[in-house]
Amino acid sequence: MERFLRKAIILLAFALLIIPGWVGAHAQRWTEAKANAWYSQQPWLVGSDYIPMNAINQLEMWQAETFDPQRIDKELGWAEGLGMNTMRVFLHDLLWQQDAAGFKQRIDQFLTIAARHHIRPLFVLFDSCWEPDPKLGPQHPPIPGVHNSGWVQSPGEPALKDPSQYPRLKEYVHSVVGAFANDNRVLGWDLWNEPAGTPEVIALLPQVFTWAREAHPSQPLTSGTFQQNFAPFGPDKQSPITQIQLAQSDVISFHNYSWPEDFEKYVTGLEQYNRPILCTEYMARSAGSTFDTILPVAKKHHVAAINWGFVTGKTQTNLPWDSWERPYLKTPPTVWFHDVLHADGTPYREREVDIIRSLTGKSDSRN
Repeated sequence: MERFLRKAIILLAFALLIIPGWVGAHAQRWTEAKANAWYSQQPWLVGSDYIPMNAINQLEMWQAETFDPQRIDKELGWAEGLGMNTMRVFLHDLLWQQDAAGFKQRIDQFLTIAARHHIRPLFVLFDSCWEPDPKLGPQHPPIPGVHNSGWVQSPGEPALKDPSQYPRLKEYVHSVVGAFANDNRVLGWDLWNEPAGTPEVIALLPQVFTWAREAHPSQPLTSGTFQQNFAPFGPDKQSPITQIQLAQSDVISFHNYSWPEDFEKYVTGLEQYNRPILCTEYMARSAGSTFDTILPVAKKHHVAAINWGFVTGKTQTNLPWDSWERPYLKTPPTVWFHDVLHADGTPYREREVDIIRSLTGKSDSRN
C-alpha cells in the first residue's frame, strides 16, 4: 500500500507540473499552414540516422576525447555524393551536464561540417531505447555479433525516476535548442525517440515540447510515432504516447521497418493530419524494407526518407535484431540489416546507391 501511495503521489505531482504546460505548448504548436509553408521551402529530404563508424553510441560520438570531426567530414562527404541532404543525429543530456559550453561548441562544429556538404541535420534530444543507465567516460567495446550493443537512453532511468533532476533536463532543452533556435543549418528537433509508455515518460513528453517551444525555435518540433498496427489511425486505437506525439508535433514523423505496402498504408493514414510527413527510421532489408521499394513510395508521397544507419561500424547495425538472442559469432547474416556503406566508403550494394542517386537527382560522379 505504501508503494502504491508513493507512486500515486509522484504521478499527481507530474500532472500538476505537466498539464498547464501541455495546454500552453499545444496553443503554440505550428498551424497546418505554417508547417506546410515551411515544408514547401525544403527539398525532398533524404538521409540517414547518423553516427560515425568509430562511435558505439551518442556519448562516444560527442565527448571531447572521442569527437572526430575528420571522420565526420569524410562520411558526410560520402552522403553528399549520394544526394543526401539531411541526417538524423542523436544528442544526450549527460553531454550537456558534463560540459555545456564544450558540447554546444562541438554541435556548432558538426553543423559547420554538415553545411559544407549541404546537409541539414534533425537533432534528437531524448531517447528511450536500450541501455537504461548511461555513464559518461570511455564506453565499452561492441559486444561481438550483437546489433547496437552500446546504445544508451537519454535521460537514463535514474534521472527519469528522480523528479529533482527535471530542472536539469529542462535547462538542457532550453540551452541546446536556444543556442541554435535561429540557425538555418538545423532542419528541426526530434524531441524524443521512441518514447517509452511509462507514467514518467507519458508525463514528461508534453513538458519537453513546452520546454523546446520556450526556446522559440524557428525550426519545427516532432517526435516520431512507432506504434505497431497503427491503422485505422483513430484516437481510440492509439497509445497515450502516440496521441501526445500527434497532438504536439509541428510536422508528423514516424518509423516503419515493414514491407512497402505497409509503409504506404502508414503514410496515407497520416496524410489525414494535413501536415508534412517525415519517415525518420526505415530500411531493414531482411524485414522487407529496402531502398528499392520504400524510396519510390516516399518520393511519390513527398515524404522525407531517413533510413537507419549510414556507415557500418561500432554500432554493428548491419546485424539484424535477432542478434540480441542469437549473436552472429561464426557467420555473418545472409544480408545486411541496416547501413549503406562499408567503413571505407564502398557501397554494401552498388545497385542501392545507384537508386538513391537516381531518385535524389544526384549525378553518378563520386566525391
